[in-house]
Amino acid sequence: MEVIQTNIPGVLIIEPRVFKDSRGYFFESFSQREFDNKVTPILGHSINFVQDNESMSSYGVMRGLHYQRMPYTQSKLVRCAKGAVLDVAVDIRKGSPTFGQHVSCLLTGRDEEGMKIAEQFATESKISNQQSLIGLQFFVPRGFAHGFAVLSETAIFQYKCDNFYHPEADGGINIKDESLGIDWRIPVEKAILSEKDLNHACLKDAVLDFDINDKLY
Repeated sequence: MEVIQTNIPGVLIIEPRVFKDSRGYFFESFSQREFDNKVTPILGHSINFVQDNESMSSYGVMRGLHYQRMPYTQSKLVRCAKGAVLDVAVDIRKGSPTFGQHVSCLLTGRDEEGMKIAEQFATESKISNQQSLIGLQFFVPRGFAHGFAVLSETAIFQYKCDNFYHPEADGGINIKDESLGIDWRIPVEKAILSEKDLNHACLKDAVLDFDINDKLY
């Protein structure tokens, strides 16, 4: 697999190695050994995933921006198994030089619709190699809020977490917070959100317990 560093340290894009032949394709969606070998040296510490989750959503669904408060904060390794989503990580560590900034990543499956959306995205973004956008994974470290918007008719979204779910530690930033400057690539009037996500505060009003000096791992 190839690990691509982004403009925010610790937020990573991962491109798995895919083997194709006349029968179809095969790839390792996760290998702890390879993750340790290639990601741990970049992060400076190891990650031990303990829970896998999956969701199915329709076009226009927006989920996020979620995080778990201390001491249950999570790292996530996310991917789209079918369809396409725009996935986003927002730095919410107080005192961070990139506080409030985000990284967005198109995640697609290898189905027909996912590949078509990757092709459209590549054309709009003037990326010559469409294949480099298909089947990517996105690593979101602790101290970040995470969310995504569904760009396909349906999307199956899978993610690994390095801490168990604790509902009492749920936190969130309003996904429509315009101060974040996120282009979600769907019309606002077509966005479908849960009541819970609609009621999250914007970043400037959110109660945050992450600090750049905290030991998050």
